[in-house]
Order: sequence, then structure tokens, then C-alpha cells
Amino acid sequence: MKELLLFLSCVLCVSADVLHEDIAINGCSDSDGEMMYGLDGEEVWYADFNKQTGVESLPDFADPIDFPGHYEQAVANQQICRANLKVDSKGMKDFPLERDAPSAVMIYTRDEVEFGVQNTLICHVTGFYPAPVNVSWTKNEQKVTQGSKINTPYPNKDGTFTQISRLDFTPQLGDIYSCKVQHLALTKPATKIYDVQASAQSDPGVGPAAFCGVGLTVGLLGVAAGTFFLIKGNECS
Repeated sequence: MKELLLFLSCVLCVSADVLHEDIAINGCSDSDGEMMYGLDGEEVWYADFNKQTGVESLPDFADPIDFPGHYEQAVANQQICRANLKVDSKGMKDFPLERDAPSAVMIYTRDEVEFGVQNTLICHVTGFYPAPVNVSWTKNEQKVTQGSKINTPYPNKDGTFTQISRLDFTPQLGDIYSCKVQHLALTKPATKIYDVQASAQSDPGVGPAAFCGVGLTVGLLGVAAGTFFLIKGNECS
């Protein structure tokens, strides 16, 4: 009996590994709304209420899934969400709103920079609450809207959110880009700068070259030391 109980206890303690994690988010505010599906940390589909359509976020090579009728369902869910929001806002009006400013704002390119070759700038914002953030782009201090897009807020495990904005651009010498992030918890926008020239001048081969140089120097010193001790040994004999 004791052995049987021990066996059953061990069975109860075993947990299966999770192969995939999916998520569905339906949210709303007085002026905005969100409906999205995600899989393994990637946004798969979301409802674009401005364009009144559903958007499959994955590229064609990822064999994206069809979502027939999901946009219409998202619109219906927004009506339910806003009705619940009125009730919740009234019942929780005395509760202070928690606000967390973005913990990190990063700007980088999708591919290695080549002048005249189309690329994508990425502005990665994470660690903020509540969602969303507002991201705007500039090129040489002039506002840019064409070629920019932003995903829907994606939840982190700690309850904060992540959003990524992308800007299609063609790197040219002298161009300077920026992404400006606005959020309720920020007293002033957080801005990150991307200097095309500075990025192109940073040589990714410097590290390996320096490493090879150090290795060559150490090797030559080893040869010199070996020769020295060989000569000394011959003198002693």
C-alpha cells in the first residue's frame, strides 16, 4: 500500500512540457479597441478597426491560418466590451490607475545596412502599462507616415506590454531617423535616434580582426619563447 501511494504521488508530480502557447486578447477603451490572436509569442491575426478588416500578420512563407468571420466577431465583441467598460468604470472609479513607463526603447534595422538597398527600421518598445503606446517617425526632423506600421500591444509575462513599430526606408548617406514614443506614464516622449552614416561606419569585422591580431601576436611570442629556451638548452648541453 505504501509503495502504491508513493507511485501515485510521483505520477501526480509529473508535468508535461508545453509545446505551444496561444493567446487571444479582446480589449477596449473609450476611444480604441483591440482583438488579436497570438501563437508562441508571435502575433498571428488582429482586427484593424480603422480599415474595418482583419489582418493576418504572419508572412506567406509561414503558411498563415485563415480567420473567416473573425473580424465580424471582433466588432460584436467590442460592443460587449464597451458595455462592460461602463459598468467597470463606475464600480472602480475610486481605484487609482496603475501606470508603468516603457522599461526599454530600442531602434535597429531588420537587415545589415547597404546604401540604396531597401530595409526596415524597427522601434521596439516594451515594459509599459497600460497599453498602447504612440510611436511616430521622423526623417531628418521631418515627420514620416508613409511606410510605417505598428502591431497591436502584446502582453509580457509580468503583465506589461510590448509593441513594435516598423518603417520601410532606403538608407542614404547623411539621413537621420528617429522614433518618438509617447505613453501615459512618460512626462516627455522617449526618443531614439538612428544615424545611417554612423551605423554604416561601424565595422562588424573589427572584433574578429582584433581577435585574430591578438592570436597572431600570442603565437609569435610563443615561437620566440620556444626558440629562446631551445638555444639555452643547447648552450647548457
